[in-house]
Amino acid sequence: MSPRSAKAASRDAVHHPVFARFYARHSVAAEPVIAAYRKELLAGLSGRVIEVGAGNGLNFAHYPTAVSEVVAIEPERMLRQLAADAAVRADVPVDVVPGVAEALPVKSEAFDGVVASLVLCSVRDVPRALAELRRVLRPGGELRFFEHGVAPGAGTAVAQRVLDRTVWPLLFGGCHVARDTVGALRAAGFELGPYRRLLVPPKGPKLPSSYCVLGTARRPEHD
Repeated sequence: MSPRSAKAASRDAVHHPVFARFYARHSVAAEPVIAAYRKELLAGLSGRVIEVGAGNGLNFAHYPTAVSEVVAIEPERMLRQLAADAAVRADVPVDVVPGVAEALPVKSEAFDGVVASLVLCSVRDVPRALAELRRVLRPGGELRFFEHGVAPGAGTAVAQRVLDRTVWPLLFGGCHVARDTVGALRAAGFELGPYRRLLVPPKGPKLPSSYCVLGTARRPEHD
């Protein structure tokens, strides 16, 4: 492999072009519902922020102006280009760069805030990804998360787990709908702040991906 090809391969560690096109259309169509959750997720952030799995950049319009810089990590080429286009229109400085959650291309303790928005469902190694988020966050810094999660009902939760082991990740770019984000954050050493479980959308038929959790966690001050 040539150096140029190796560089391109490293930048596209995640390559789901069909799903990327679907996600780009679907996420824009769903924005009238999702926008309020994005605004809640990002409210009150300030300083330097790293967003992991930025997708097509729909969060960028909701960052408060107290944020001095957003480093947006997106591994999928098409989504990264759409995110770069969205960054130009943002009210805060946004730098879109390639990378994966399990190996973030940034220095340790470099950020005041970390944002994980509908991304932990699709990372290949959740403990490793959360260890990276903890590494790049300064002690006392805050993690904001908005993620798919396991349903409260036993029957639906079993169905989610079956889908996670079979067709769902294949159809939806590696997404898993039954991961326990809150439990994973505790296991990774984060201090949980307020969080709430919600249905997205709040009305209508419930899909395996409708069960979500939105909240905050912190890297311990004396870490």
